[in-house]
This record gives sequence, structure tokens and C-alpha cells, in this order.
Amino acid sequence: MTVDRKVRVAVVGAGPAGVYAADILTKTEGLDVTVDILDRDPTPFGLIRYGVAPDHPRIKEIIKALKRVMANEDIRFFGNVNFGTDIKLEDLKGFYDAVVFATGARRDRELSIPGVDLDGSYGAADFVYWYDGHPDAPREWDFQPHAKQVAVLGVGNVGLDVARILAKTADELLVTEIPDNVYEGLKNNATTDVHVFARRGPAQVKFTPMELRELSHSPTIDVVVHPEGYEFDHGSMEALAAAKSQKLVVKVLGDYLAKEPSGAPHRIHIHFCQNPVEILGEDGRVVGLRTEITELDGTGNVRGTGEFKDWPVQAVYRAIGYYSDNLPGLPFDSNGGVLPNDGGHVLDIDGSPIEGVYATGWIKRGPVGLIGHTKSDAAQTVKMLVEDLPQLPAPEFADREAFDRHLDSRGVEYTTWEGWEKLDAHEMSLGEGDTHPRERKKVVARDEMVGIARG
Repeated sequence: MTVDRKVRVAVVGAGPAGVYAADILTKTEGLDVTVDILDRDPTPFGLIRYGVAPDHPRIKEIIKALKRVMANEDIRFFGNVNFGTDIKLEDLKGFYDAVVFATGARRDRELSIPGVDLDGSYGAADFVYWYDGHPDAPREWDFQPHAKQVAVLGVGNVGLDVARILAKTADELLVTEIPDNVYEGLKNNATTDVHVFARRGPAQVKFTPMELRELSHSPTIDVVVHPEGYEFDHGSMEALAAAKSQKLVVKVLGDYLAKEPSGAPHRIHIHFCQNPVEILGEDGRVVGLRTEITELDGTGNVRGTGEFKDWPVQAVYRAIGYYSDNLPGLPFDSNGGVLPNDGGHVLDIDGSPIEGVYATGWIKRGPVGLIGHTKSDAAQTVKMLVEDLPQLPAPEFADREAFDRHLDSRGVEYTTWEGWEKLDAHEMSLGEGDTHPRERKKVVARDEMVGIARG
């Protein structure tokens, strides 16, 4: 690969997928490249900041590694820049040789069952953004004093996070970075029992062992695994034989199943072979959940039995997966919730690659896999981009400051990496000075974050 010019690449999305792509690009041997990372949030790190539960500081350790990448002088950050509003693809092509989209998946995948629009039926992503202090989330959460029994639909790590936050007391979370409005909201949470529903059996859940074990770390929570549906068929045994992590998950579930409840004031119940078919309502509010009992069919999949059960719950949280936003001016695969691609190149509606446009992360392959998977994903995309560079036209405005001037001319109040460092220090000082000292306390309002970063 030979490119006899300084290469400029834009990465849209400052989560792990985007940062890893920038890191791999700047470490590519023989390539003289600078990378600008854009994000609609005023802050970097995407779902690490706004998708990981606040009581999971170990996962947030990834931020330290991402910070080291972002400290590279060949990488710049532009926050509070909204693709499709502040900037469009045609604009970016005028400043960069190539554009990599790493916008992830931010909203809830739809669940098409009756009652899903009732008051008290919530998307898990909305709840996560609220308790993580995302600037676009509402400041208050509608905790109802009668909602003591709550359902969580979905058996991935997000479902566990939601269940754990609902079951914990507000005071237990005061050691974390939650902002004041989240603490005040959680004090109004009356939940005593959280029921987590799995459509299939224990061998098919998507929890990771660590997440599952952490459910019992709170002294105020008992984890109750119900024996109904706790079954294994031939397909289940094959899956367990092939995946060590899944065997660990089943072992943890078995330990919970065998353990007697301690009498803790809150309980997380895990139910297997229960397929939600309707959210029940009365006067416009959730009053229950109807499930169809399922049975394993020998392959690890399930079939309905025609037998139904009603559960008296007063709120339902849908944690069945994330879904990506359609990006303006780009094709979109609505079935997969991704940019159509061949492993890296974004494809037009006729299946041909769009020149100089690439995808990585969840917008490329869907919201599956752990954070570490985005590294190999980014490597695949960057390899294609680098191979294409000799044939890609140079941008019209190639000097590094041209993009800054363009944003300034449009009145975009963008934030920078230096601005993030100011906000980072400010949040840490808020944590240190709080009545309950902790590592940091998040600033929530967008205009406040931008003001501090641009201060």
C-alpha cells in the first residue's frame, strides 16, 4: 500500500468501536494519517459512559485504555456534533479521504405484543440512559408507589443491569457516579420483587458469569431461580459442551437454585421457558404480564405449549436488545438494524460499495458481542480502508484545521478532548466534594457539559 499524501479519516462515533478504529489506523505501518472522531454527545466513550450500569466500575476500567488512545496527537475529538444535523456525508467527504461510521445502537428494539404502549411499559435503553445521566434522557423517572412487582423481559446483561438497579436501594448507589436527580428518583422506587423472564432454558441465556454472580453482592437482594422451566435438552447439552462461559453461567444459576433465600427485603426472580405474549392493562396502566409456557424442542429452541400464565406486575421493562438509528443520507437494513456492508465497506442499495465510506461496531454487525469484540471488528474494517486508499480521491480541503473552521462557520458549539479533560476533572471534583465522597459525580445537562468543556 502506497499513498503519497497525508491521509485524513473521520470516524463518526466515539464509543469503543470508533476509538479502536482510530487507534488501529494511527498504528498502521507506512501510513501517515490523522483521525478526527465525531460524536453527538459532548463526551467521548459512548455506551461505556452511558450504557454501563454505575455500579460496574470494573467495566469502566476500559475508559483508561481508551483515554490512552485519545491522548495520541494524531487523533482529535469533536463532541456535540450531530451527524445529519450539524454535518452530512457530503460535507465530510470534502475534508476527509474516508469516513468510518461507528455510531453503535442506542435505542430499544421493538417488541410487538399487545399492551406494549401502556403507561408503565418501558424500554430498557430509556431507563439505562436515565440512570446513567444521559443529557437527552428525562430528568425524572415515573416510579409509581404501587409498583412493587416489576417484570424485566430479556436475559442479556442489560436485563440484569436493569433488574439489579431496580432491586438495589438508592443509598447503595451513593458510592457510584450517579447524579443527584437519579438518586432522588431511585428513593421513590417501591420495587420489592423483580421478575426476569427467559423465553428459553438456562443453557440459552445471554448473561455473562460475572454479571450473574454480581446479582447477589447486595445485602438487600436475594436471587431466586425458579425450578419451573429449568430444563436441558440435547441441544442445550451440546451448547454447554461447546462454551465454557455458558457452563459457568449454568453453574451460577444452579447455585442460586439450590440456595435458600436469606429474607432480604428485595428479590430478583429468574423464570425460564416463559414467553411474554401480552402486557395487561387497566385504565391505561400496566397491571400484569401474560406469558405462554414454552418447552424445549430437543435442539435448544422452544415451542409454545398453549398454556398461559398471568403475573401481577405493575411495570414492565423491555430488555430484548438495542437497535441502531438510520443515518441520514445512507442506506439502512431495517431487518438487521445495520448499515448494509460487506464486512467493512458500506454498500449502496444496488450492493456496490460507497466510495470511501465504511462501518464498524454495532452499526456494522448488530448489537451482539462484548466490548472486546469491537477490536477485531475494527481491524477488519481498517484493513479494507487501507487497501482502498491508493484509489480514493484526496479531499478538497485537506488541511487539518479546515474542519474546525467549517464547524465554526456553522455555529456548532463542539467540544474537544481538552474540553473533555476539563469536564472530567470537574466531575471528579464534584465527587470528592459531595456529602458522600466518590470518584466522580456526573454532570447531566448538555448545555452545562458544553459550557464547562468550552469554558
